[in-house]
Amino acid sequence: MSFNILFITQDDPFYVRTFFEELFRIYPDPEEVKGVVIAQAMGKKSMFQLARQMYDFYGAVDFLKMGLRYAVYKMMNNSISKLCAESGLQVMHETDINSRLFLNKIKAMNLDLIVSVASPLIFKKELIKIPRHGCINIHSGKLPRYRGMLPNFWQMYHGEKSIGITIHEINPEIDDGRILLQKDVAILAGETLDFLIKRTKKIGARLMIEAINRVKSGDMQYRQNPVSEGSYFSFPTRKDVQEFKRRGKKIM
Repeated sequence: MSFNILFITQDDPFYVRTFFEELFRIYPDPEEVKGVVIAQAMGKKSMFQLARQMYDFYGAVDFLKMGLRYAVYKMMNNSISKLCAESGLQVMHETDINSRLFLNKIKAMNLDLIVSVASPLIFKKELIKIPRHGCINIHSGKLPRYRGMLPNFWQMYHGEKSIGITIHEINPEIDDGRILLQKDVAILAGETLDFLIKRTKKIGARLMIEAINRVKSGDMQYRQNPVSEGSYFSFPTRKDVQEFKRRGKKIM
């Protein structure tokens, strides 16, 4: 009996592509993946605002390094869209995954599971109900403690010896669904945030395959993810990054 999966993600060439490279390399049943949705949040930040936020986060030197890296990726067309196309997968570009048009489109796909990987868009109730087994998300933080944005940064910031990779159900709240799988990954001595994110994307891809296999077999032993036991972290400010570096941590 076939099992149909749809991935919803964003076209991030820096880190998310690493996840999909590893996933497609080792996924045992690639024909189960019926498509990949590249979601794009519209109207939240202008290019200038986004560039300013990234400059404040990286600082002048690392911002330049990331800019050069981005230019190389662009020249090589090193996108998730290209990776998916090379793997023979249907690619859809969407700005509203909760629109009637999109919902009708995926209803026709007879989906068993939707997997979110760094989706920039919120899943609403009607979307969540469409797959037979619901929707799951991968989060690079130990839930319920580290909800929100850039959890790898905040775990390093708070001096954790390891970070948590969590796969959880999606509900209309952020990082709030029941936990399906969670894995601790030790932070290596002297490891930069950049390297940690890349390394955990590969580990996360392998954990996601384990999670999908559990859903397929019906072995879904969920545990609660109580809001009262966690904190929500926003994107780090310039002051947060300065303190991060003062504590001996490095971005790149």
